[in-house]
Amino acid sequence: MTHISHISLDDRNLPVPTTEIGQERKVAIFDLLENNSFTLPERDGRAALEGPYRLALAIRERRLVFDIKTISLNQAAEFHLSLGPFRQVVKDYFQICESYFEAMKTMPPIQIETIDMARRGIHNEGARVLQERLSGKALIDELTARRLFTLICVLHFGG
Repeated sequence: MTHISHISLDDRNLPVPTTEIGQERKVAIFDLLENNSFTLPERDGRAALEGPYRLALAIRERRLVFDIKTISLNQAAEFHLSLGPFRQVVKDYFQICESYFEAMKTMPPIQIETIDMARRGIHNEGARVLQERLSGKALIDELTARRLFTLICVLHFGG
C-alpha cells in the first residue's frame, strides 16, 4: 500500500485561521500522516508510481492543486481540479461547523450530537466529491478523502 508521508499547505495568501479551524487543520494533518492510503495508478502511459509521496496542496487561479512528489523529491504528478464542485459542500460544511462550535458552548449533549451527525454527513459528502474528482488520477480510501477534504476546506475559505 502506498501513502502520503509528508503534507504541506500553501496558505501564504490566506488569513490566519481561527483557533477552531487551526485545530481542525492540525488534527487532519496528524491523522492523515498516521494513516492514509494514496496511490498514483497507471495513467497516460505513465506506470503506476509507488509511494510514499510528498503532497503539497494549494489554491492557484481558482483551482485546487495537488503537487505530488516522490520521497526523493522527484515530480510524480500534479493535478489541477476545479473548485466549482466543492463550493457548495465546503460552504455547507463551514456553516454546520460554526453551528457545532457554538452548540458546544451552550447546548445540551443531545442537540450537540444531532448537529455533529449532520456535520459528519456533510463531511462524508465532501470526501465523496473529492474521490470522484480524483478518479483516474489518484486512488484514496474514505478516511484519506475525509482528512484531505478538511484540508481543502481550510484552503478554500482560509479561516
